[in-house]
Amino acid sequence: MGFLDRITQIVRANLNDLLDDAEDPEKMLNQILRDMEEQLRQGQAQVAEQIAQEKMIQSDLDEAKQKVGEWGKKAELAVTKGMDDLAREALKRQGDYEEQVEIYEKQLDVQQQAVQKLKSELAALQAKYDDARRNKEMLIARAKRAAAQKQIATASAKLSTVDYSSDLARMQRRIEMQEARVAAQQQVASTTTDTQFEQLGADDAVEQRLAALKQKLGK
Repeated sequence: MGFLDRITQIVRANLNDLLDDAEDPEKMLNQILRDMEEQLRQGQAQVAEQIAQEKMIQSDLDEAKQKVGEWGKKAELAVTKGMDDLAREALKRQGDYEEQVEIYEKQLDVQQQAVQKLKSELAALQAKYDDARRNKEMLIARAKRAAAQKQIATASAKLSTVDYSSDLARMQRRIEMQEARVAAQQQVASTTTDTQFEQLGADDAVEQRLAALKQKLGK
């Protein structure tokens, strides 16, 4: 990816969106900042190189303009001396340099536009970088909050799609059945005890009747 493409991607990127999708927002943001720092260094080097080329074109242009003037004066001098052939050669040289001037002016215009574009994009990246550094903690907090909200929403959506009423009813029925069994066991135990005591009472009555009968018969 070229320098301009990379800068454009970073400048246009929505940091909040990037952090929302990150598993570790802090690591993601630190990596983004490191990438931006590297791109800033590369951008500054690129801008410096393009400015150097602009200065070279400007120097060539100035030199060509100077030659135009010099050969113009030489043509005038040759004419004053009556040396038309030499004047023609001087004018030819002057025309060549005039063509160079036109070429250099076009090149300089294109180069200046390129430098200005690079400076603008570099400034945009610098502003984005400064903003990210200033708001680092806030961005991380927002990303974590968004991640938590997303998890809650996902869990809520899952719960809303599952019907637990039948499971709860089944569990309640099981508990009620266990309670009923315990009550029945207690009732059975109580009934058995009462029966034993009643049996004891019945046995005593029979013995008393037997003793009375024996007494009556002299036994």
